[in-house]
Amino acid sequence: MAAPVLRCFSRGRWFGTPGPSGVLLLGPREAHSGAQGLLAMQKARGLFKEFFPETGTKIELPELFDRGTGNFPQTIYCGFDPTADSLHVGHLLALLGLFHFQRAGHNVIALVGGATARLGDPSGRTKEREALEPERVRSNARALRQGLESMVANHQQLFANGRTWGSFTVLDNAAWYQKQHLVDFLTAVGGHFRMGTLLSRQSVQTRLKSPEGMSLAEFLYQVLQAYDFYYLFKHYGCRVQLGGSDQLGNIVSGYEFIHKLTGEDVFGITVPLITSTTGAKLGKSAGNAVWLNREKTSPFELYQFFVRQQDDLVERYLKLFTFLPLPEIDHIMQLHVKEPEKRGPQKRLAAEVTKLVHGQEGLDSAKRCTQALYHSSIDALEVMSDQELRELFKEASFSELVLDPGTSVLDTCRKANAIPDGPRGHRMITEGGVSINHRQVTNPECVLVVGQHILKNGLSLLKIGKRNFYIIKWLQL
Repeated sequence: MAAPVLRCFSRGRWFGTPGPSGVLLLGPREAHSGAQGLLAMQKARGLFKEFFPETGTKIELPELFDRGTGNFPQTIYCGFDPTADSLHVGHLLALLGLFHFQRAGHNVIALVGGATARLGDPSGRTKEREALEPERVRSNARALRQGLESMVANHQQLFANGRTWGSFTVLDNAAWYQKQHLVDFLTAVGGHFRMGTLLSRQSVQTRLKSPEGMSLAEFLYQVLQAYDFYYLFKHYGCRVQLGGSDQLGNIVSGYEFIHKLTGEDVFGITVPLITSTTGAKLGKSAGNAVWLNREKTSPFELYQFFVRQQDDLVERYLKLFTFLPLPEIDHIMQLHVKEPEKRGPQKRLAAEVTKLVHGQEGLDSAKRCTQALYHSSIDALEVMSDQELRELFKEASFSELVLDPGTSVLDTCRKANAIPDGPRGHRMITEGGVSINHRQVTNPECVLVVGQHILKNGLSLLKIGKRNFYIIKWLQL
């Protein structure tokens, strides 16, 4: 029995039933240019890095995506372990890969690793992950599903390309592992894996040579990922696994397991890992994650992360992180050569990614915050919500005050605990160290005026010195 579907999005619908080898044979859809329009194009964009097995990907894999072979459309999956309650920028390329397949008419699966997260993937790690409590993993898995579903909805609503898309399904591997008994699983599955082969994986070799070594739980991770691939092949006709380049060893284990059991060929495709300027992989473990959950990284912060990208990276990132056609990217870069000070490519990159992750509202919020912070825009401040102000000025103190008749600048600063009592606080105002809503105030006795010191949304942004912000929400206006 197939695992329960948590959510399925599609611009079309499922047609037909599984064929003889488990490949889903669907009804006619709009013609697509097959491998040249998908595999070769994404290779040219730099999104698809490696194909496995090499001997089969020159002919068999392109044929798999060729409508003329009768196998079209295909099912592709990528796994995401809920070791945190949000995905991050490091996961985006794998998601973009799934979206490109979906846009070409194929069916894709995002597999949340509600079971495998408890073991911890050793790939690319120098030490074992901290063990997570079962309820924490379940909570993280729910949050990941919500994040995935939100992004899929944004993609469907804001990035339509006029073609009939395949489906996007979210599954959790806890659905099938919770039914497994350990001895039964090892008896049925374990005999198909050779220790020498498992030990030869680079991720295993690296950890075995480290001072900490490798636990049995981590060592068995590749077995469970291989079984995931087999399960999805058997129940969903999935022939292709997508993953980061550090996942190649795990993908190979799945290929060998399926080939041994069924004699069928499956395939792996990797996407490049995104690293920081120091070469470190972006992610939770490295401590440099840029999260996709608004509660952890605001739309403004995500937008600014991409706006700040260097000129020598931005063209590559436009190809990797957006759906923009290559000719349009070329045009954007040509304009950039003429007017580099405008940072046009960075702004377009930031807009496309923020819109995909947070929707149009998130992009609008990011632009408002940018105007308010970097361009001292009063108009932007006046339409900002409490949430946006708190996101923008994370370190700012937030106060709720009642506006009494005759409330002065000095009264406001003291009630917000923004200046010290006595003459020193008074001098900070008279010497120009205080501004309200980006306007400098030098008269401590000046009475607050609604529309000037208090914005239409009932808020005041108080700034002391160069970096200290205080947000005041006025009550009973």
